[in-house]
Amino acid sequence: MKKYNSILKYIFIVVASLFVIGCVHDDKYDEPTLDNFQCRTADYYTTGAGKGLTKWTLTTLKTKAQNAAIIDKAYIEGYVSSSDETGNIYKTIYIQDSPTNPTEGLTVSVDAVSTYTKFPQGSKVYIDLEGLALTTYGGVIQLGMITPAGTRIPEKEVNNHIFRDCNVRENIIPKVLTMSQFSSSNNLIGCLVEIKNVEFDSRALCSTFAPTGTTVDKTIGEGWDGVNKKYLRTAVVRNSGYASFANQLVPAGNGSFVGVFSKYQPGSTPTYQLYINRVTDLNMEGDKNGDGVDEHFPRLDGIAANPCGFNPATLTAKTVADVKQFAAGTTNWVQITGDFYLKAQIVANDETGNLYKYVYVEDATGGIRVNINKTDLYLESRFKLGKDVNIKLKNLYVRSVNGEIQLGDLFNNNTQFGQIEEANMYKYFFDSNLPARAVVPTERTISQLTNADVGRWIKLKDVQFINSDLGKMLTESNTVTNRTLEDCSGKTIILRTSYQADFGTKDNPLKPATVELEGGKGDAYAILSVFNGTYQLWITKLANIDFDNTPRCDGSVYTPIPTIFSDNFASGLVNWTAVSVTGAQTWLVSNQGNSGNNYAIMNGFASGNNANEDWLISKEVSLVGKTQAVLNFTTDVRYSGNALQVYATDNYTGTLSTTSWTQLSPTLDTNTGAFGDWVSSGNVSLNAFLGKNVRIAFKYTSTTSAAATWEVDDFKIKAQ
Repeated sequence: MKKYNSILKYIFIVVASLFVIGCVHDDKYDEPTLDNFQCRTADYYTTGAGKGLTKWTLTTLKTKAQNAAIIDKAYIEGYVSSSDETGNIYKTIYIQDSPTNPTEGLTVSVDAVSTYTKFPQGSKVYIDLEGLALTTYGGVIQLGMITPAGTRIPEKEVNNHIFRDCNVRENIIPKVLTMSQFSSSNNLIGCLVEIKNVEFDSRALCSTFAPTGTTVDKTIGEGWDGVNKKYLRTAVVRNSGYASFANQLVPAGNGSFVGVFSKYQPGSTPTYQLYINRVTDLNMEGDKNGDGVDEHFPRLDGIAANPCGFNPATLTAKTVADVKQFAAGTTNWVQITGDFYLKAQIVANDETGNLYKYVYVEDATGGIRVNINKTDLYLESRFKLGKDVNIKLKNLYVRSVNGEIQLGDLFNNNTQFGQIEEANMYKYFFDSNLPARAVVPTERTISQLTNADVGRWIKLKDVQFINSDLGKMLTESNTVTNRTLEDCSGKTIILRTSYQADFGTKDNPLKPATVELEGGKGDAYAILSVFNGTYQLWITKLANIDFDNTPRCDGSVYTPIPTIFSDNFASGLVNWTAVSVTGAQTWLVSNQGNSGNNYAIMNGFASGNNANEDWLISKEVSLVGKTQAVLNFTTDVRYSGNALQVYATDNYTGTLSTTSWTQLSPTLDTNTGAFGDWVSSGNVSLNAFLGKNVRIAFKYTSTTSAAATWEVDDFKIKAQ
């Protein structure tokens, strides 16, 4: 009865606390009182009900078989080295075998959050092992439970396996390591460690730990190679976008770093990682002695003072028009030498990938492209759409690139103009710390456009895609694709779209090669650029060209050819017949590297190149009664080898040799050097099969000297 009274007492205290503080918003929380709740002591295993359980050390546990439930009546004990109070550590409890000078650590995977309320850092815990299981992920042994949902201990099972010793709460003293000791300290994964005399590398300076909702890696360095200007050793710091400190600036100085030690090793080379429990564990910035001096500088890389402060009072303000004027009358790069700064709004960034390694900024006097050698700029607070950013201009360059004046820096031993290096971003870009503002377009007609509009976010009223573009995809090759917009007076302008863009979401990508142009008329929103006197538009999302179901300039309403059969392979190969003529490899369905979205794949490489001939044949599709029909799909190729061949037939016999095949001529991906550049086939005519039942086949071949990997997705047959 005492146990139940304790639990009821705990519930009453929690409810009462919520009633009292429910209207208070504070990021600091008092640690809950958990005395006698879910508690055990060492006596339970020596003289109590657990007397028959065998005590294993963490070392012994790690030697046991993996991927199978533990049947031994055994337990381990340890001390919690982690805390998920800030949200940076997620559904994981890290423990170590001693609060000081540990010799072994362990990663415990739990399907529960806010575990710090039951198992705060320093708690001594006992874990009953029967029914749990060991697995390895990324080279790290983890303790969990094998379930249909994964290998975490379900939340309802945590209380049956993990117990806190409410009489013991130790101060976890970090184990001091150097990065050179990491490779010989795999036994310490899960332990709290301290690395001294380290600093975040310059790429991280003046940026936040993580953007909202996204986990990012930052790098800390130890030791400095003055000749090659690089750290002797580095490690990764993993930062969650859900951490309470995610939007704080990374400390800019040199000092000690305290965090949980881990690694990720999918292959032969490990990447050592550290997880911050709380930013107060980092002593890498600030006035330690109260003398007004930040003793964490100079850094190993020579930075002598905190570079992240921005004081406009010490600089002269310039406008976009002023910056462009520096390059007026020349095509050479021009260095800005004055102590100037530009305050401008981010009006277009790289969120969809249609802009790549650059952003556009704009003020009342105009807009300009800013080149930066970094991807995913949109994730940083400084480059969020609508934010005002302060740009220190001294030592940057401006240049007219094919008629468009751009801001950037020199590279390749100062012989070429281009992007500002990521390692130098801290010198130039400073968050205004002002909330984002709505981006207001400059409204123009095509005839009104002038060079003063280049770099601006503009709105073109009442435009449409020209007739010859209708029915086409937004992109159709592994390059940038041009489409043409026109107004009702017949004036035209080019719309440029990168095949690398993705107008969907992380979970539901939307490749431009799968997007058919909308045939109506409407307003286009885009960045205006120029190339050798020809104006060009760049959109940042599909909503910028929303022309669906609206009358065209001549009053007609364009109706796209309807899709009568489509397959994105979400259900595997249910609509297909795979026929293997030669070789052990066959057509499969995968989603690797494609954010969970399936595609068909054939790869003749397995421990070397293999000779293969494999066909993937679609189900029968009726074109009876149709007057027009086209085929459309996307492909992605990697590694050298034979091109994929595409055939159609209206008399499939079930045997390849007795079937009459017609070879088709679609556009296929040709970039064998990388995955991910999906290419549209274009609309391949099937008019030769009108009035018949048609099947489409993909023929893959490879040899012992070359075996490409071919992927097929977004298969459609359209007819009317």
